[in-house]
Amino acid sequence: MKMKSKGEQIDELRPEYDLATLFNNGVRGKYAKRYERGTNIVLLSPDVAKGFPTDEAVNEALRLVMELKKITSRGKRKAAHN
Repeated sequence: MKMKSKGEQIDELRPEYDLATLFNNGVRGKYAKRYERGTNIVLLSPDVAKGFPTDEAVNEALRLVMELKKITSRGKRKAAHN
């Protein structure tokens, strides 16, 4: 909140928001279990986001990268044994 003068606050809440309703209908800890499991948020650069419009598209591409990494690391181990 902004301060109008010393000790006085300006109410910036939009009139359509009723605090009584907001506080009465809220559920404490609604997302607590989800938060405990952890989150992993990654921000994509705009050019990358255009190529991967959904979270599933990103996950599919990353899974492919992980598989390719396994294949290339197997090839390196075989070459070292020769």
